[in-house]
Amino acid sequence: MEWWWLLAYLALGGVTGFFAGLLGIGGGGIMVPILAMLFAHQGVAPEHIVHFALGTSMAAIVPTAVISARAHHRRGSVNWTAVKQLTPGVLLGTFATTFIASHLPTVFLATFFAAFMVFISWYMVFGRAPAADRQLPSAPAMFGVGSGIGGVSALVAIGGGSITVPFLIWCNQHPAKAIGTSAAVGLPIALAGSIGYIINGWGASDSPLALGYVIWPAVVAMACMSLLSAPLGVKVAHRISVARLKQVFAIMMVSLAIKVLFDVWGG
Repeated sequence: MEWWWLLAYLALGGVTGFFAGLLGIGGGGIMVPILAMLFAHQGVAPEHIVHFALGTSMAAIVPTAVISARAHHRRGSVNWTAVKQLTPGVLLGTFATTFIASHLPTVFLATFFAAFMVFISWYMVFGRAPAADRQLPSAPAMFGVGSGIGGVSALVAIGGGSITVPFLIWCNQHPAKAIGTSAAVGLPIALAGSIGYIINGWGASDSPLALGYVIWPAVVAMACMSLLSAPLGVKVAHRISVARLKQVFAIMMVSLAIKVLFDVWGG
């Protein structure tokens, strides 16, 4: 692997780590399309490009989630009761869905990824305010919600924040606490997803740089930078308007979704 690829991974890790801390997301929405582009230029088999992008993104989210959740916890912005109730469903939904995703064609995965990101972007900007009396649901319902969050997260390799944050805000959790809680929920999603993509991608490549559908030099490089930039994102999140940041992030998500569709359908 040439040195400039490592520089690209370092830069990508810095950006995704910052947004992970800022918005409580894993960063997959940024990583997947850019990793797919980088892997394509590195000669990864076209039929497996998105699978490798998904698996590598999931693995890179693990250290990002740890440092982001820790930073939010120090500021008292994690609802650990919600984390405990969501985690069992998240683990089941994420791990099980990796077995489905590994058999889906690249075009389907890319199209689903793009459609999901556009929907979440629309919700961020135009979503209605929640009813004043709405609260977090019961533990069994939280298990079901966690399963759904984990399933979608495995298909698009996100840390779950794009779903978890809107859900918690819809349940009248303060935006800062929703972001912090989402960061903590991102860890079990990333762990289960990484293991699933390693198992399901075993033998997909004979490269010593790949472990299943995870390209480990990319994970290490991105993790190093995200560990530095995630706390900065957390710091900024507590100082400026979250609503404005979500609008900017929504625009970026739509742009990346269009880029993924253009690469897959045009290539």
